[in-house]
Parts: sequence; C-alpha cells; structure tokens
Amino acid sequence: MRYSTAGTSTLANVQPLLVTAAGTRIGIAHNGNLVNAATLREELAEAGAIFQTTSDTEIVVHLMARSRQKSFTNKLVEALGRVTGAWSLVILTPDTLVAARDPMGFRPLVLGRLANGGHVVASETCALDLLDATYERDVEPGELVIIDAHGLTSFHPFPAEPRNQCVFEHLYFARPDTRLWGQDVYETRLRLGAQLAEEQPADVDLVIPVPDSGTTAAIGYASALSLPFQLGLIRNHYVGRSFIEPSQRIRDFGVKLKLNPVSSLLRGKRVAVVDDSIVRGTTCKKIVRMLRRAGAAEVHLRIAAPPTTGPCFYGIDTPTREELIAASNSVTEIGRYVGADSIGYLSVEGMHVAVDDGGGYCDACFSGRYPLEPDQPTRPQLALFE
Repeated sequence: MRYSTAGTSTLANVQPLLVTAAGTRIGIAHNGNLVNAATLREELAEAGAIFQTTSDTEIVVHLMARSRQKSFTNKLVEALGRVTGAWSLVILTPDTLVAARDPMGFRPLVLGRLANGGHVVASETCALDLLDATYERDVEPGELVIIDAHGLTSFHPFPAEPRNQCVFEHLYFARPDTRLWGQDVYETRLRLGAQLAEEQPADVDLVIPVPDSGTTAAIGYASALSLPFQLGLIRNHYVGRSFIEPSQRIRDFGVKLKLNPVSSLLRGKRVAVVDDSIVRGTTCKKIVRMLRRAGAAEVHLRIAAPPTTGPCFYGIDTPTREELIAASNSVTEIGRYVGADSIGYLSVEGMHVAVDDGGGYCDACFSGRYPLEPDQPTRPQLALFE
C-alpha cells in the first residue's frame, strides 16, 4: 500500500486502486509521483473525466480509458507515454500481471519467482523473502513486463533516458535487509557511517543511533572511530515514521511515543547521535532536549546524509522548501536551533563515495539538480507492443 506522496491521506486514495478501465477490471499500485499530473488532470477534467480520488495514479487509468489502441498493453503504453516522472507500477487484470518502471528508474521494482514457478513483483527484495520467493532481477528502467498464461514477455517501449535512481532509498527509505540496485542496503549504510566518521569525527564517549533508520550508519560510524556503540534511545516499534505524519502536532507527540532515552547509559557522557537525515529539525530538537534531560553531558549530532535543501518531486514525501530547515539555514544555525553542542553532515561527494554508485543516482533533494521539473512535456516516439 502506498503512503500519500501525492494527493491526500484519505481512504479513497488507498492503493491498489480497483477500477474498470479499457474494458477490463484492474487493480493498480504505483510507487512514485507524476510531475505533470496537474496539467493532465486539468486536461482530463475539461474533457469530462470524473475523478474518484486525488491521487496522481488515477490519471493513468483515465488515460488508458481514453486510448484508441486496441490491446490492453498498448493502451497502457500510450497512457504511460503521456505521463512524466517516477512510476514503478504493478497492474493486475483477471488474467495478466503487468510491471512497469519509468525510463529514469527513480523507484525500485523487482521480479521474483515463487516455489511453484509463479512470478511475483515487489518494490523491495525483503518482500520476496516473506513469500519464500527467489529474486530474479530488477525491472529495468523503461521496461514493461507482461506475465500471463504464455509466460513472461518483456519490452522497452520508451526512449532511453539518463538513469536517476533515488539515492534517498539507500539512505533512509529502503529496509536495511533489502538488496537495492545490486547493493545490500545494510552494507551501504555501514559505509555511509564510516564516511561520516572520516568527514565529521567527534570527541565523545559513546555513539548512539536514532533508531531505527540511523542504527546501521551509527554502527559504521562507531566502528570507524573505535568508539563504543550503545542503544541510548529505545524505540517503540508500534509507532510509525514521524516525518511523514500529516500534521506537526501528531509528529511532535509521535516523537515522545516513539523514543525514550536510557538514562543509565547517558548520564555524564559525551554522546554522538547518528541519524539518517534532518528534515524540519523539530524532531532533532526534541531528541537533543530529551538526551540532556536524561543526563548527557554533551550531545553531538552527526547526520549520515547531506543537508536536505529541496523537496522531492518523485515519490518521497518531503515537505515544501519553506519547511525544510536546511533550505534557509546554515549548518551552524541548524545546530544552534536543535541545541546540539556540535553538528556535522555527510557531504554530497562523500555520500556518492559511500553509495558507490558510479553515477546514475538522483540527489536533487541535496544538490538541487533536478532531472525533471514540474510540469514536464509528454514523451514522444513510443514503441507499441506487437
């Protein structure tokens, strides 16, 4: 199920969407955001389309319904040829499973094989483990995979574009037990922590993570500096991710519910606190205050990512630029706001070294280099399925 990266947090937007489109009953699930959704939605509404949701995913359904192509697959190809942005899609019909990934490959999508020979599609390889399925390969950027009674058919209907896989998946969003784009996320986060230690060491007594997203990087940080690693903050695992909650009031209360310090570990200690990112800064401020109240003598904040200076248009629900603390404040000012004795971020260059990507990653939320800006023109020259 997709959380509300586009549209609003309402039951109508819950995925998969179940609709009848192009004469076929389908279920559709979408990871990513369409950057030309507003333009297409206005165009479709003026042509008489009646929308049941505020999700950009429904636009694909309406475009398919209006396509004059004869086959279901070509209706989908034509629809996807009109949308621009990030889309890893899975569509299920009564007799066909379709997987599709946008030509820039922003979001992950993998193919697996069940023990009985059936196919399965998921965003992360850890989902395959739950089903005792075997990972076969990634769905490639710009690829359409059709699985039906005849087996698996693959083709590439869209022109090739530069690869722009989301680096934030490695830093935060993917589970650490996932293998993402050929790399183990756990190992990548260890390297991120080690690179952070090289760039931003701290003279402290122990290293603690902000669990769970900062835990692996904190292990790498502590190991690189030969410092003790401790779980100085205990997470309540019945509480979700606070930065994607819909209101600040819920986020503030969620921090208290989510984390509690271990005073016996922290009392009188100089502590390095490793987290994966700072978004608004309000959560970090509360954590620093919490650690001081628990007796920490010094709190040194270390972030295993560069400062988040811009929003994501491609499927990570980061806030607007005005809400991002790093968009309008220096690192020194951020440290002063959160109340830390010192603060250090990983550099953009260091992040790419740690991810070991060799290029091909989108880092727009850190660098401001956006591969696609809203609203983008539609994509020409489609190769229809024969």
